[in-house]
Amino acid sequence: MEEKYIRLINKAFEIRKKAYSPYSGYKVGAALLCGNGQMYLGCNIENSAFGPSICAERTAFVEAVKNGERDFDAIAIVTGHDNSDVYEMASPCGVCRQFMSEFCDDGFKIIMTKMDKEGNLLDSKILNMNEILPDRFKLKN
Repeated sequence: MEEKYIRLINKAFEIRKKAYSPYSGYKVGAALLCGNGQMYLGCNIENSAFGPSICAERTAFVEAVKNGERDFDAIAIVTGHDNSDVYEMASPCGVCRQFMSEFCDDGFKIIMTKMDKEGNLLDSKILNMNEILPDRFKLKN
């Protein structure tokens, strides 16, 4: 795996620690890499009403778009409960997939990871946008 993606995974692991998940206990960290090398981080933030909760992936994209970014290369995702010895691999939810597709081309990479609680990468899977959301809805310009 390319070094830039290893750095991205490590950033996702670190930001996961800042997640606010008192209801599910399931923390998610995401690190988004832009085409220019800039990185934006996001973590999930839950709310007792659940509807206002926001996923880590969307948090990272909101931060990037707010700062004028529109060219994206990859996102790394680290998930899991704090009481687990291993953070298992998980893919983005359907809402996040559609949200990401608004800004990403077919080749955008989604890096899902399996890590131990010390931050050691145990396994990973990389899918592109077209694989994770084929035939996605997009308005034509």
